[in-house]
Amino acid sequence: MTLSRGAHYWITLALIGLVGGLLSGAFGVGGGIIMVPLLIGLARMDERSAASTSLVAIIPASSVGVVTYLIQGHVDLVAGAIIAGGAVVGAVIGSRLLHRIPLTWLRWMFIALILIVAARLLLVPPIRGSDLELTWYVAIGYVALGLVMGIASGLFGIGGGVIAVPALIAVFGVSDLIAKGTSLLVVIPTGIVGTVAHLRRGLVDVRAGLVVGVAATAASAPGVALALAIPPQLSGVLFAVLLLLAAMQLIIKAIRGRPRQ
Repeated sequence: MTLSRGAHYWITLALIGLVGGLLSGAFGVGGGIIMVPLLIGLARMDERSAASTSLVAIIPASSVGVVTYLIQGHVDLVAGAIIAGGAVVGAVIGSRLLHRIPLTWLRWMFIALILIVAARLLLVPPIRGSDLELTWYVAIGYVALGLVMGIASGLFGIGGGVIAVPALIAVFGVSDLIAKGTSLLVVIPTGIVGTVAHLRRGLVDVRAGLVVGVAATAASAPGVALALAIPPQLSGVLFAVLLLLAAMQLIIKAIRGRPRQ
């Protein structure tokens, strides 16, 4: 799973957690979209180990983040509960697919996901001030969003917020802050279900996940403060740039490295 277990390794994990937690709070994602590439590139984990271990760290970081957003009034509990219902089912499906999909496929699917989300953020500027309006067809849309979010969580080791936030903004037309806060609420049960499923298959490095998680939790609340201060358009551009950098790093690794099954 790793090349080294010395002090440098654990410090690296803590730094990865700090970066992931800051981005989790700032952009309403679990942080796995950044932590997974960093775990692969810096901690020398393979895709399966990085994806499953990332979920352990996502749970506490997202919990702190959602409480901070809730205090500011930027969480829709009803919408979050509906999306979470679909996400829990999707997380189980995704965790089962992770065990069966070859690592080469998993790597390129993750890269494609990052590029699609980055393009969406650059093309559609976020808005600020709109509330979620719940109707029966919107509720069905929330369940469908939850399913996609959960599958991505179990498959790629991300909380699914990287899918939920752009979708809530672009498809459902809600405020970027409400989208971020509600997304983090859904990330929590999604991460728990995915973690339990991976634990049963022996894919999770619990100690590594806890180190990353503690560091991520410490950085989550400052990340929320950053989200409140940054204009929505700038926030979208910054997140898209981070995603593109992560994708570039994974593409280079995929081209240079041999496929590992």
